[in-house]
Amino acid sequence: MKNKFRYLTILFSTVFFLSCKPSGQIVKNENNLQSKLVVKDVMTKEEQSKLTPDQVLQQFIEGNKRFQSGIITYRDFSEQAKKSAPGQFPKAMVLSCIDSRVPVEDVFDQGLGDVFVGRVAGNIVNEDLLGSMEFACKVAGAKLILVMGHQHCGAIKGAIDDVKLGNLTELLTKIKPAVIKSADFKGEKSIKNDAYVKYVSENNVRLTLDNIRLKSPILKEMEAKGEIKIVGAFYRLTDGTLEIINY
Repeated sequence: MKNKFRYLTILFSTVFFLSCKPSGQIVKNENNLQSKLVVKDVMTKEEQSKLTPDQVLQQFIEGNKRFQSGIITYRDFSEQAKKSAPGQFPKAMVLSCIDSRVPVEDVFDQGLGDVFVGRVAGNIVNEDLLGSMEFACKVAGAKLILVMGHQHCGAIKGAIDDVKLGNLTELLTKIKPAVIKSADFKGEKSIKNDAYVKYVSENNVRLTLDNIRLKSPILKEMEAKGEIKIVGAFYRLTDGTLEIINY
């Protein structure tokens, strides 16, 4: 009887404690590394307009560090979806590879409405993506364009090995200039050499940055005026780290 009474007392106390928690609920990650309030708000036009390109890049760098450590921001995506429906005011545009192991918003710990994302194998740029970037920055107010290559990229390896496969053949020809640019690499030039593949990937990012500035006078002028920043990055699949290129 005493044990039953003791059990009921503990149960009642637990229920009472939970019922008294504030509406801004504190949540912890699985390792109890840090507790946070759940984020329900989204970026507003006023908040976007106050950000500088350097501040946005720093937010992305800090977000990536949170992603690496597992101390991520907890978000109510259902609520964010409702709040972002009337309009969007993203802070950045990210051009990434299609690789399924590179979830862009997660890598930078960003929420709904924070980032425009363009994805294509090998993170190359064409007229469609340039137009998307111009919309993101000139029309929608994004302050940063970030081109992100990544470790063990299949498109980069395909270009190195001169793979021929349907429409992929034409896509890989757009990465070939990065292979040519990497001719000065000291070491084995093959897809078996991770250092070489990384070198080609980084050069591919640099060439994409050059093409953005060359083929979009709008974005080049915005960068020259300090309205936006155009940078590259290399993402490591093995540990989630990010190396900034041309920054």
